Amino acid sequence: MRSLLLLLVLLSTSSMAISEEVQVAVAANFAVPLQKIAADFEKDTGHKAIISSGATGKFYAQIKSGAPFDVLLSADDTTTAKLEGESMTVAGSRFVYAIGKLALWSAKPGVVDDDGRILSTGRFSHLAVANPKTAPYGAAAIETMKNLGVLEKLSPRLVQGENIAQTQQFISTGNAELGFVALSQIQDNGKLANGSVWIVPAGLYSPIRQEAAVLAKGKGKAAVSALMDYLKSDKAKAVIKGFGYDLQG
Repeated sequence: MRSLLLLLVLLSTSSMAISEEVQVAVAANFAVPLQKIAADFEKDTGHKAIISSGATGKFYAQIKSGAPFDVLLSADDTTTAKLEGESMTVAGSRFVYAIGKLALWSAKPGVVDDDGRILSTGRFSHLAVANPKTAPYGAAAIETMKNLGVLEKLSPRLVQGENIAQTQQFISTGNAELGFVALSQIQDNGKLANGSVWIVPAGLYSPIRQEAAVLAKGKGKAAVSALMDYLKSDKAKAVIKGFGYDLQG
């Protein structure tokens, strides 16, 4: 009996010893999908992902200043490339985990039409966008309005969120009648949120290729390697697709 108890204690101790935490900085548009993936990741591997969400540009500045993140899930592929060029990532660790889609959304039905013509008619007072300097989806929104020829006319009506999560909050609370968000924020398991939406044609903005990268502080950690592999698994990909992202072929 005593030997059995000792064995159980040793097994428990061994299990705890190999379970680790991984500190993840994730772009705000991917925070909810990552929470679902992280829950499965912990069940399947024993490792735990500690998630911090925000604007990609702000994470870049924090990482440069020594923030203790192991992994960055960026909202673009330029930030990860820049960090790699500055020797802030593990070489060869970058990969595209999702391709984002931009949407024009209102929390009220009937406000946004199926073709986005409301941007030309201008029958609204405030249009929310994320800060284009730090949030790639904000940059995509500005690019879309430029290509539609409406940016100059709409500029006085823009309400700027610090990141895409705050931008969605402006719209959902009615502080802005409509705004540009990530499709993933208003879609779960293929079902769109209440309100009205125009999924912006991909040709109106540069591809939003969202890359993951292992940061220098995550080098050699088992939990980090496990998470990066898990993001490529069929189980994680099913979650990612359910939120409206495309996957790299």
